[in-house]
Amino acid sequence: MKLGYFTMPLHPPGSEWADTLKKDLQQILFLDELGYDEAWVGEHFTAEWENIPAPDQFIAMALALTEKIKLGTGVTCMPNHNPFMIAHRIAQLDNLAEGRFQWGIGSGGFPGDFTVFGVDPSKGEHREITKKSLDVILGIWENPIPGTYKTGNWQFEIPVPNDNYGLRFHCMPYQKPHPPIAVAGVSPKSDTLLLAGQRGYIPMSINIVPFNTLRSHWEAVEEGARTSNVQADRRKWRIARDVFVAETDGEAREYAKEGVLKRDYEQYFFNNLKQNKMFSLIKNNPEMQDSDVTIDYLIENVWIVGSVETVTQKLENLFHTVGGFGTLLIMGHEWLPEDKWKSSFTLMMKEVIPALEKKGI
Repeated sequence: MKLGYFTMPLHPPGSEWADTLKKDLQQILFLDELGYDEAWVGEHFTAEWENIPAPDQFIAMALALTEKIKLGTGVTCMPNHNPFMIAHRIAQLDNLAEGRFQWGIGSGGFPGDFTVFGVDPSKGEHREITKKSLDVILGIWENPIPGTYKTGNWQFEIPVPNDNYGLRFHCMPYQKPHPPIAVAGVSPKSDTLLLAGQRGYIPMSINIVPFNTLRSHWEAVEEGARTSNVQADRRKWRIARDVFVAETDGEAREYAKEGVLKRDYEQYFFNNLKQNKMFSLIKNNPEMQDSDVTIDYLIENVWIVGSVETVTQKLENLFHTVGGFGTLLIMGHEWLPEDKWKSSFTLMMKEVIPALEKKGI
């Protein structure tokens, strides 16, 4: 099992933006030094809690300051962008990274962003635009045919090449035929995970769903793979979890029940999910009352919290319950207090992962 990071990021409204960007970057640098394999950075325009609208800019800076960690958009929300611009920005970023870039794509999910870009999610427009935009971009990277292209509210024209002065579409990715593509799924039998299976993309399971939902995510990947006669590879599967490790179970649970994890769920995730009528996704039983989704419930059914021994056992159980996966993505939060979070990430890399390796995981 490899270790990675997925940061949206998460900062309470009113935070000083420059300060949050600096701290988010410092987290990536620390994880690079520890040997984490990858980190993904989210994109939101109108979400004050998730306050990075241009992950490609953030990643470009991180690439210059890190040595080994692979970086990825988590995700590029396709309806938010002209595909011609995405094709150029992602290709340029891939060339800057020289193999250390992975391209996460998605249709978005934040209501304010849909409003900004004139997308009606109730009609499924965001998913349709995403697939069309992706196919357009992959097509012009392979063969940039001159002409007019239109997806959703975006339109562009590729001009006829002129070799007299070098006029042509020329910005191609560094990795061939393109950087690894990842898609994230939330609901059981997710359409995006079906797409991952069909095309051999990296499937990513989001952090809010309980353990018993995750098995259905892989079923969706395998179903998609069967339709395209593709072999689904569990080593590609990323599972995102909120993780906190401490010296003892008591210490870990105490922090989870009083610290940043509690704050971010009670003040942001719960309100977000309820507002968007998605709160059922966090329940391991559809008959549960909303009031039953407590911090104690999350510790037992969604988060991975405890001592090294407990977290190792929970991850072993998760691995065997879902049938195996390749990378655990630990979710990003503000590291408050910093020493506790740095210790947690260090214990994961230095003690939990070696213990899992001894078990053949």
